Parts: sequence; structure tokens; C-alpha cells
Amino acid sequence: MTREEKSIAIENLTAQLAGTNIIYISDISGLNAETTSNLRRACFKAGIKLEVVKNTLLAKAMEASSNDYGDLPTVLSGNSAIFISDVANAPGKIIKDFRKKSDKPVLKGAYINSEVYIGDNQLDALATIKSKEELIGEIIGLLQSPAQRIISALQNKFAGSEEEGAE
Repeated sequence: MTREEKSIAIENLTAQLAGTNIIYISDISGLNAETTSNLRRACFKAGIKLEVVKNTLLAKAMEASSNDYGDLPTVLSGNSAIFISDVANAPGKIIKDFRKKSDKPVLKGAYINSEVYIGDNQLDALATIKSKEELIGEIIGLLQSPAQRIISALQNKFAGSEEEGAE
């Protein structure tokens, strides 16, 4: 790879990093072609971009980025693949699902909304993070619940008073 090609690759990675707040870094080495293809297909269906990257280029892109990746560049050794997503828990769920059949992918680290997570032991926590849509749904449900109880109580009261008037 020439210097110019490296420079272009770093610029492209920096642009990708700037366009997202959710990045998982994992090791997918050792997966056979069929499993890798299945992983890519699952990522595509979930709206996740999966890309194998060179560690030095990713480290330079992180350095050039306006985001603070903290200690995340320290996990860049061996083979690395990045999962770029709009949903915080989606890559974690996919990795966890694939780990039911294999010991890979291994989570090296993640950057989610300015928070840095290091190590494979973080996978369970990352897979259960609530997405923005899930949180909004829960809040709406909580807000609707008291109103529904009031409406139900009023309907019961009116139904009860109508029955009393009929007698």
C-alpha cells in the first residue's frame, strides 16, 4: 500500500468515524468463509456496516477524529473488524448470537455515544443496552399508563352509575 493509498484509507475511515457514535471493534479471524459470509449477511440485515481494517490506519483515523476514543486504540492488535451502527446494542446482539456457535467474534472494545468499553467481558452489557427507540417506547408507555387507568376508572364509575339509575 503506497503512502497515498494509506492517506486515502485514513481519510475514509476518519469520515466513517465522524458519521457515527457507535463503533464496535472485534476479532473475527479464524472464521471460515461460510461463517464470515453469514456474519456479513446478518450485519447487512441489521443495518450494520462490517469492515476489516488495518490497525495502524484505524488508530490514525481515531487520532484524526474529533471524538475522544480514550483507551480504545490500545485494543488494536491482531486482526480487527469494525461494526458501525446507528443502534447501540445491534452489533452486541449479533456478536452474542454468533458466539452461540463459535468462540468468535471476540469483542475487543466499543465506542458508544462518547463512552468507551474495553474487553470481551463487556459484551453482555452492550448487547442489553436499550436503543433510543426502545427507551422512547418505554417512556410513552409509562406516560400512557396513568391516563389509561384514569379513563378506565371513569368508565367503570359511569357504567356503575348507569346501572344504579336503571334499577
